[in-house]
Amino acid sequence: GQAYLAENAAREGVQVTESGVQWEVLEEGSGDRPTAEDRVRIHYTGTLVDGTEFDASGDTPLELGVSQFVPGFSEALQLMPLGSRYRFVIPSDLAYGPGGSQGAIGPNATLVFEVELVEIL
Repeated sequence: GQAYLAENAAREGVQVTESGVQWEVLEEGSGDRPTAEDRVRIHYTGTLVDGTEFDASGDTPLELGVSQFVPGFSEALQLMPLGSRYRFVIPSDLAYGPGGSQGAIGPNATLVFEVELVEIL
């Protein structure tokens, strides 16, 4: 994960927050940005750094409170204007850490998400 984070951070267009979340604008929206108190609807695909998909919203957007996601995902969502599509790379300490999750996400896994912010509720 550390090597992937270093390599990805060097790519053109990739920005890094103070906490270490990496984000890249794939399509810029023009609406409001959600806050930690908002609920949102998103389309997303989550993969490991090797490209293995562990989760996706499918045809129906996922509706959840911004603060209900792992910390790095919540932080990155708040950077997105409504209508945007971003790619996030979440370091393991801002995701599931040493415990992992859902079988497919092992301990200390760096996660990659492609996210479209469909609606702020």
